[in-house]
Amino acid sequence: MDTGSDLTWVPCGNISFDCMDCDDYGKYKLTATFSPTRSSSSLRDLCTSPFCIDIHSSDNDYDPCTVAGCSMSTLVKGACPRPCPSFSYTYGAGGIVVGSLTRDTLWVHGGNSSATSEISNFCFGCVGSTYREPIGIAGFGRGRLSLPSQLGFLEKGFSHCFLAFKYANNPNITSPLILGDLAVSSKDYLQFTPMLTSPMYPNFYYIGLEAITVANSTFIEVPSSLRAFDPEGNGGMLIDSGTTYTHLPEPLYSGLLSVLASTITYPRSTEHEDRTGFGLCYMVPCLNNIFLDDLPAISFRFLSNVTITLPKENYFYAVSPPKNSTVAKCLLIQAMDDGDYGPAGVFGNFQQHNLEVVYDLEKKRIGFQPMDCASYAVSQGLHA
Repeated sequence: MDTGSDLTWVPCGNISFDCMDCDDYGKYKLTATFSPTRSSSSLRDLCTSPFCIDIHSSDNDYDPCTVAGCSMSTLVKGACPRPCPSFSYTYGAGGIVVGSLTRDTLWVHGGNSSATSEISNFCFGCVGSTYREPIGIAGFGRGRLSLPSQLGFLEKGFSHCFLAFKYANNPNITSPLILGDLAVSSKDYLQFTPMLTSPMYPNFYYIGLEAITVANSTFIEVPSSLRAFDPEGNGGMLIDSGTTYTHLPEPLYSGLLSVLASTITYPRSTEHEDRTGFGLCYMVPCLNNIFLDDLPAISFRFLSNVTITLPKENYFYAVSPPKNSTVAKCLLIQAMDDGDYGPAGVFGNFQQHNLEVVYDLEKKRIGFQPMDCASYAVSQGLHA
């Protein structure tokens, strides 16, 4: 699930699927999960489709059909029957997927196992090869190609509760994801911050960051660019489930490191900093796989006085096995590297673990509440 993109795609093909330099998979062939030749209801999307125009990021509606080789007469009539040309779709971290737009019937299962909805002509990417991307993504952005948009939930909303990272390789439990009225109704007890809209990236979700607090006492002011946009549309804090870690601009990032370094008394591990690329790592006490550290709390304050104190495992995480009753923990917050272009910061996936996050699209607000997402998943029947 990726709130920072619109395209939903699946590994596709008749024989194999290329996953090049993908996390946990490496460069080798994987079996495709969908084969259009085995589905009687599957068909290629047409070059005249608005989805085709979107996927090719074209300002000229005729471009996709021109690439498809349509005649002038069919171009001007908007009646070319040729399929949408193959696309390449890029992601912020440099990932690429290549495939074709396909339509088929999508069955959506409700909270009741016997309740299903049929979505005909659902448009998705039939992807044959990727570079540095996982094997399948559900796009939850605000564009018309996204899954919530095609399912008719963009005027309602959705919510998610991401499991802690320790469940990442557990196939018997999955993170709760709820769409529609059930996701946003009776949620006024949550803390809600306004959803901001970027004139540069209107399909993305933004929130405004006002301050960061360390150890419940040290108050760090943040630049106004993290809660407002400049005339060109740069700025704001992107909330993105597809970005692994939270990113902060300089000099705010270095300022946060300085405050933490002046507060934490554990031995610093530059060895692990060099090895992992994280800016701050410490050797902390650990006995019988139980962490005994008292690392300082970190809180983010968003617009409308919404304060989220992050669960400790969301920002300091063990990156080494225990040794001599100690373990290396690193700060899972990184510096922005895009200069002044685009978002000023990103509130990433890891910092959203064990939080219920509600996207109330009707009221244009995003809500937060600390939650044990594993227990919530069990209560929703999402545990085998």
